[in-house]
Amino acid sequence: MNRELTIWLLIFAVGAITYSARLSFIALFARREIPPLLAEGLKHVPVAMLTAIVVPAVVFMPPGGLRIDPDNAKLIAALVAAMVAWWRQSAVLAIATGMATLWSLRYVMG
Repeated sequence: MNRELTIWLLIFAVGAITYSARLSFIALFARREIPPLLAEGLKHVPVAMLTAIVVPAVVFMPPGGLRIDPDNAKLIAALVAAMVAWWRQSAVLAIATGMATLWSLRYVMG
């Protein structure tokens, strides 16, 4: 098989698996009520996904090393954004504050 065909088959397979996984929940719970334990667990999925995306981008540096120190502008900006999100309960304000903090720190730190 040539490389192009392999890539297209892989894209199709991943798409089919994703579609099947989403369809399974729709088909399974279309006529039933979601069990309370599953509903409670699903409430935490967005936070877990956001954490899985944001934390590596904030604390890991390109060579794969962990960087938790006062010189890490991303970490300081993320902490400021987290405090604003907790204080004001506004995702948009937290993102804007975090980005403004990051840009300011990068300008000051060089």
